[in-house]
Amino acid sequence: MELRRVEELMDLLHACRGARGTACLGGAPVDLHDHALQTAALLRRSRPADKELQVAGLVHPIGHLLRPGDPTGHADLTADAVRPLLGERVAGLVRLHRESPDNRISEDVLILRQADESARTAGLDAGVLEDWRTVLELVSARHTRLGAVD
Repeated sequence: MELRRVEELMDLLHACRGARGTACLGGAPVDLHDHALQTAALLRRSRPADKELQVAGLVHPIGHLLRPGDPTGHADLTADAVRPLLGERVAGLVRLHRESPDNRISEDVLILRQADESARTAGLDAGVLEDWRTVLELVSARHTRLGAVD
């Protein structure tokens, strides 16, 4: 699956409400919708100028919805789905956030990983998905405007 419009991505993110996945391997089950919002909110606080990192945090759990029961393949599936819409950097961050640590992992991936691990608080108000539509549109438009060829 490849996402080509922000509306398609918003629909998929809305569909995460009530879906359960593990925030990390061996972690407690979490609502994917809440987890996405919490991860993005944590990244917004720690890196307010980095919209692509925030968006990577928002979209990273959708692979659990696309392929339920496959905790090892969700990062690759998500990265492949969002690359056409959000670009290579967002896809790369999503893909690497579950990789084993090594010297090639960037600081941004580590920040995403930390937010992913921390974003598992039931009932925490992290805003609403609609608040992210404009950010998703900005990242998508920037990717499109740059004529990125992935």
